[in-house]
Amino acid sequence: MPGGAPARAGLKFFRFFSLGLRGKLAFAALVLLALPWVGWRYVQEMEGFLLDAQEQTLLGTARAVSTALHERPSLLQLRPVPPRTPETPPQENLPPDRVTVGSASGNGPLANESAGIDHEGEVAAILKGIERSTSRIWVVNREFRVIALAGSLKRSSVAPNDAGWMEHLMQVLVAAIIQRPSEDFDEATPEDVLSSGREVIAALQGAPRTRIRQTADGKAAIVSAAHPIWSGDDVVGAVVAEESTNSILSVRNRALERLLFATLVAFVLAGAVLLALATRISWRIRRLRDEAEGAIDAQGRITRVFSGSNAGDEIGDLSRSFSSVLERLAEHHSYLETMASRLSHELRTPVAVVRSSLENLKLEPSPGEARVYLQRAEQGLARLSTILTRMSEATRLEQGLQATERERFDLVHVTAGCVEGYRSAFQDREFELSIPDEPVFVQGSPELIAQMMDKLVDNANDFGEPGTPISVRLERVGAAPDLGDPGSVVLSVGNRGKPLPEGTRERLFASMVSMRRDAGGEKPHLGLGLYVARLIAEFHRGTILAENLSDGQGVAVRVTFKALG
Repeated sequence: MPGGAPARAGLKFFRFFSLGLRGKLAFAALVLLALPWVGWRYVQEMEGFLLDAQEQTLLGTARAVSTALHERPSLLQLRPVPPRTPETPPQENLPPDRVTVGSASGNGPLANESAGIDHEGEVAAILKGIERSTSRIWVVNREFRVIALAGSLKRSSVAPNDAGWMEHLMQVLVAAIIQRPSEDFDEATPEDVLSSGREVIAALQGAPRTRIRQTADGKAAIVSAAHPIWSGDDVVGAVVAEESTNSILSVRNRALERLLFATLVAFVLAGAVLLALATRISWRIRRLRDEAEGAIDAQGRITRVFSGSNAGDEIGDLSRSFSSVLERLAEHHSYLETMASRLSHELRTPVAVVRSSLENLKLEPSPGEARVYLQRAEQGLARLSTILTRMSEATRLEQGLQATERERFDLVHVTAGCVEGYRSAFQDREFELSIPDEPVFVQGSPELIAQMMDKLVDNANDFGEPGTPISVRLERVGAAPDLGDPGSVVLSVGNRGKPLPEGTRERLFASMVSMRRDAGGEKPHLGLGLYVARLIAEFHRGTILAENLSDGQGVAVRVTFKALG
């Protein structure tokens, strides 16, 4: 569907930002993956520099040997060899009169077939004096004949591997990525090199040249450098110095091992630091959340004001802001809770003055119309007196709860007695009573329980549809007699009628909150009935809540107490 892909992309973007702090910091830590890439690039650059240095070193070696052979053309002259037989295969790119060369001693398997030229020994002695164990040097004349050879391309020995377990692990990891250099490679003879030796041809033409080539088996790379030998203005031969790149590869691998080790250490340390930081920040935010939630109870009252953090960062500043806001809200909430008692106290005096004035007016002879007005004024005064009485009721209850003693009593007996009284008081209502057969004991005040039930039944009578019953139920829940747990007891008062609107269940038990619409009736409603019921439930260490019936055709208020064994 159109717009589906952008919507999914937006959802993924939103899910990323819905991660916790630790998840986000872990994702941000992925930038550390750039470290091994940068290190790998650095090692590659270093390998290139080492190869350049090796080429220049070999070229310097070839130059040193050629310097010793300058202006000595007689050392490069050999006696002609017998004509080539038909069985001898021609060498590609070489003249047909090329000869096989000997070793530095002149009597090896590559010995000169003319064998008898003393000049070979002198050239071999020069090479012997500067040869290295990891390089091979040989001299060729203009006829592409090798005069002498010294050294070998293979290293005679490799340093023993005495690395620790961590370094050994790094070596295994690097070997899994890059092949380790091996000395088991095909060491080609100078004759084989001459067949494709561009650097040798260039040197015989008077230009020093270097080249990197692979061995025939592809197991190693060989760096070779050729330098011309001069006699006057003529080139009479060339010196070729060769060396494998295994030493450079060994250095590269050691650098990669250390890079890998340093990267792993950096990842572990950075991960530990980021995890600790994210854990610390998450813990501080969760603690701030818990403190903010714990400062306000289910009824919206501010129970305590936590002290702000002393930290100087943004979270500490947020904590202090929360503390300041809660402190101001607590002051305002306290003002609202005491406003009813203050109003009741302040209005009693003017009400008494009005009442006495009306009584005096009734004693005076008045026309008929005046008496009607006096009667209405008395009704309004009675209504106002009732309002003041109910406003002070909650205040007196809050103050009286602190001095009320708790006792053990049977909740079944109290509930049954109250319902019998309601049947007499509300004769137009039917009461459905459901109570356990055995006593249910709780700790508290039976008088306060009766007062709470008065408020709940009065509320159910006001909101219940005419002619529908009011149900009063008392039942045990969660009891485990075998374990000695009496469980809890739930007292519910329900009525049939309109359900509660969404978002009002939590506000019903606050002070001065009413869902009634007939505010102009004879009996005033200030929204204090359920507030008083909540105060009594909390005094008994219980909970009170209102919820719609399962069929949506009424409301039930449930109070849960802890039962005694």
